[in-house]
Amino acid sequence: MSDLRLQDFSYFPGCSLATTAGESNRSMMQAARILGLNLIELQDWNCCGSSSAQTMCKNLSLAMAARNLSLAPPGRPLVAMCPRCLHYLRSTQKCLKSDPETREALEEKWGRPIYTDLEIIHFMEVLSRYGLDRLKANARRSLKGLRYVPYYGCTLFRPPRLAKERYFQGEMENILGALGAQAVPDALSYRCCGSFLSATDPEIVTPLVQEIIGSAAAAKADCLVTACAMCQLNLEMRNTSRAKIPIFHFSEILALALGAEDYEEWFVRHLVDPRLVIRKLAQAA
Repeated sequence: MSDLRLQDFSYFPGCSLATTAGESNRSMMQAARILGLNLIELQDWNCCGSSSAQTMCKNLSLAMAARNLSLAPPGRPLVAMCPRCLHYLRSTQKCLKSDPETREALEEKWGRPIYTDLEIIHFMEVLSRYGLDRLKANARRSLKGLRYVPYYGCTLFRPPRLAKERYFQGEMENILGALGAQAVPDALSYRCCGSFLSATDPEIVTPLVQEIIGSAAAAKADCLVTACAMCQLNLEMRNTSRAKIPIFHFSEILALALGAEDYEEWFVRHLVDPRLVIRKLAQAA
């Protein structure tokens, strides 16, 4: 079994986990501490560029992501939880690898080198790579009896631009399955939730959300679990159907299984009360 206590990681929170999805960040950091993972937040990080900057100015978006890469030291992986952040950081790194002139210009702009061989990985890959046995050894609550939809969304699934990169199909099932949870296969795990169209065209997003929630309800799932803060928000906020299924951040379920006790502080931020699921787990135990 790998020893995680000696492993340091750089960590890029991104805007959502620092603000609207603060419960995802807090539960992830708590789970990491329990497992002995040392997530070292990048100092003075900025927005990764995301969709808004990308649509306004591609050069601005590239420079924003490149600045974050310039803050990451070599020799340890850079970890992100947000799929959009992961996507933009990886896309920028790929661009700078193939365009040394742009990389040199941005290095001069930010006054720091940008390491194009830096490994950029998702938090779920950290858990899978360094040993599922460590999860079992530190588990304090069994997830046995929990029927959940592993909702990856479209960005974490496999963006076309990064089609040859390693992505994360099955990682959530491996991790939560090791803790006793049962993935529900007959639901829409990769269907787009509408993403940032929620802010500009909610009438487009609502039918997409209804279809995803409907598939989870038809499969008799207790909840959906997602690693994307934007997906979590859309699935809660844009669901107008009668089916009200809790939408957990992946890190919340993980931290619960590892014995976190301050989950009430996370759950008050949810629009669909997840405590019914927690009571079900308690009764099953």
